[in-house]
Amino acid sequence: AARIIQNMDPTADPCKDFYQYACGGWLNRHVIPETSSRYSIFDILRDELEIILKGVLETSDQGDRGAFQKAKILYKSCMNESLIEQRDSLPLLEALTMVGDWPVASADWNKTKEPTWSMEENLSIMNSRFNKRVLIDMFVWNDDRDSSRHIIYIDQPSLGMPSRDYYFNGGNYQRVREAYLQFMITIAKMIREDKNVSKDDSFVQEEMVKVMELETEIAN
Repeated sequence: AARIIQNMDPTADPCKDFYQYACGGWLNRHVIPETSSRYSIFDILRDELEIILKGVLETSDQGDRGAFQKAKILYKSCMNESLIEQRDSLPLLEALTMVGDWPVASADWNKTKEPTWSMEENLSIMNSRFNKRVLIDMFVWNDDRDSSRHIIYIDQPSLGMPSRDYYFNGGNYQRVREAYLQFMITIAKMIREDKNVSKDDSFVQEEMVKVMELETEIAN
């Protein structure tokens, strides 16, 4: 209650400017950080929570229950930047191997991989091993008609960019769209180089344009 009152401006007349009356205190005390597109009480609470979590995760895991130990191991692995730098692209290359490689980062994928490649199998691997939904989203949740049981839900997946507007609108959306395509091209070239696959920029360009077209169809 005190925080809500602090974020109000009781000097303003609510009948003339209700927004200033309700939010004036907040506007006077806070500026949107340059690294953020928004700033609200929820963002502040999230930042405060992250500081608390950091302190908890950096304590000794001796005597912790299994779930806490796993969380601390994950945190330590993310903070071990020297090992991350040392491993370089190896984790990504290993992940690609698990899902049948990537055609654009292969010299002869159609001959060596495609005959035995199964979309259904690899969609399940992406979901179960990497928590990544591609083409379809599938998850278990409470049944809306009977909350005492759980059912399987199938839904549309999230897109590579934040919303479908980025795939069709002009202006800033188009600039982001162009940067997104260039980002995909850059990643493909990097992986080809790390796998010692011969340089073929025109092939990479053509393949990534196809990926962009497919993603645009999905967004539509």
